[in-house]
Amino acid sequence: MPSRNSIKIYVKDGFYHVYNRGVEKRIIFEDNQDCKVFLRYMEEALSLPPDPKKLKVSVPLQGASFKGIPRQPKNFNQKILLLAFCLMPNHFHLLLQQKDLGSMESFMRSVITRYSMYFNKKYDRVGKLFQGHYKACLVNDDNYLLHLSRYIHQNPQENGFSSKKVYSSYQNYLGLIKSGWLKTEPILSFFNKSDKTFYKNVNSYRSFVEKGGPDSTLLLGEMVLEN
Repeated sequence: MPSRNSIKIYVKDGFYHVYNRGVEKRIIFEDNQDCKVFLRYMEEALSLPPDPKKLKVSVPLQGASFKGIPRQPKNFNQKILLLAFCLMPNHFHLLLQQKDLGSMESFMRSVITRYSMYFNKKYDRVGKLFQGHYKACLVNDDNYLLHLSRYIHQNPQENGFSSKKVYSSYQNYLGLIKSGWLKTEPILSFFNKSDKTFYKNVNSYRSFVEKGGPDSTLLLGEMVLEN
């Protein structure tokens, strides 16, 4: 029987919790460089594609030189919106929105394939790096969406790490850094509204994450990855 969330429900404009871990729970981010490479691959996939004219390089061929464009990774700008992420030593969490059908599957395949090739080459290994296909859980309401973002940003603390010192999107939400390829507005907009429909007693997103809020006992069983 397929594991929970291994069978994806593809919905246009749907929000998803996407996650996976290393095969046999192995470490998939050995050092800072590994985390930076994984994030760079996501940035390249989500940013505006570069001007083709600036990509041309000279290619020697039979004594002559020609201008050519090296093969570029697939681009998903405006097709995938990344709202939150967290990279842990043996797993990762993403919160994203796919704007059209099929874009999430293609985006994840591209990033995971590139990273697996990088990792295997760096550490002189062969075989699969991740535990099967990624899992994807469809987010079906705003309450779920907000609690999921908090779950992702609290994940380091739950595993004994500081939420502010690991590779996650939380620093973007605190305004400490700004990454153009990460979209914080869909989440932060709930806390900028004057009526604050969901959390009238929560002053900011930071207090929502670090101090908790109403309905903090929302069942997240389908999201949890055991270490």
